[in-house]
Amino acid sequence: MESFVHLSKGTVPKRVHADLDGLKDDELGRGGFTGRFAHLYRRNDPTAYRSSGPLRPIDVLAGELKPSDAGDALGAPLLMFSNADAQISLSRRSAEMPFWVRHVDGDLLCFVHEGTGSLDTEFGPLRYRAGDWVYLPKACTWRQLPEEPGTWLMIQATDEFRVPPPGTLGRHFPFDPSQVTIPDPAPCDDDGRESYEVRLVHSPIDGQDTTTLYYEHHPLDVQGWRGDNFPFTFNIRDYHVVTSDSVHLPPTVHLFMQATGVYVMNFLPKPAEGVPGTERTPWYHRNVDFDEIAFFHGGSLYGIPMPPGLISHAPQGVHHGAPEKARERARRKFDDYHSVDWQVISIDTRRRLTPSPEVLANDLGQH
Repeated sequence: MESFVHLSKGTVPKRVHADLDGLKDDELGRGGFTGRFAHLYRRNDPTAYRSSGPLRPIDVLAGELKPSDAGDALGAPLLMFSNADAQISLSRRSAEMPFWVRHVDGDLLCFVHEGTGSLDTEFGPLRYRAGDWVYLPKACTWRQLPEEPGTWLMIQATDEFRVPPPGTLGRHFPFDPSQVTIPDPAPCDDDGRESYEVRLVHSPIDGQDTTTLYYEHHPLDVQGWRGDNFPFTFNIRDYHVVTSDSVHLPPTVHLFMQATGVYVMNFLPKPAEGVPGTERTPWYHRNVDFDEIAFFHGGSLYGIPMPPGLISHAPQGVHHGAPEKARERARRKFDDYHSVDWQVISIDTRRRLTPSPEVLANDLGQH
């Protein structure tokens, strides 16, 4: 639990995350930086280690992973990481789905890294483009019709995804739900085929993770709908970034959607901290209670390009953060840059994530 008593021992700067004078700022914090904490001011870079064993950071490039839907219209996304609360997959679909799909284990929240196209859903059609979040309720029937090859980060939560509770800024910051695009009904007529294939995607049962239903009529025959459970899209351009001029804010202020044990955040372009001495890069940490996934959509960090499509996994308890050279450069270039141009999607999970064999085989750190 939090305490009113905050101790300060040894050599520490006056301000938090600022005026380090050569020390290395390492935060040991609970609850994703919202609970009890300790700021440890070290002599050396805490990420300067060599790892032996399964708990280690992993970096993979989306372009090197080969989901079966990349070259086969009948294919499926590739599972990358999983635990009891979430499955994180990658889709690189290039052709229209000749079938419809329902994810029956939980809600889907998908980020469109590349590509344009449309989704046919029971609620009506939805257009998508790069930078869109696509939300699909549990067991919603849909199919994807890409206009060009795309890359999607797909997050399935066992529990419902929901808008984070409003904080002191109110209900429209940082995610304003009034900016979502919601489909209108557009019932589809039968097109003469003998049957319509709907795949139910689920956790393995007797070694199988798909059940197929065959309908004699078109599955998207909805004339109308009402309620508060529906698919939508939301583009990151409409996300309101919360900033501070005097301290680098914790990841929790960038929260977008959450489910039990799963928290999704948008790190987007923003004004850089302007008070001299303030550290502009996230502090070293080992995120004690969460595994972290970072998906690099694009942008740069003080003139250094961020590799699009890089997927980084940092397991809880293992130090990570920007290298010391990048921190030194941010300090040296303090007067040259007045904004941060990053575009990073972040997923934090309470339970430890298990990387798939395909991810481990393509880990950049092992090659």
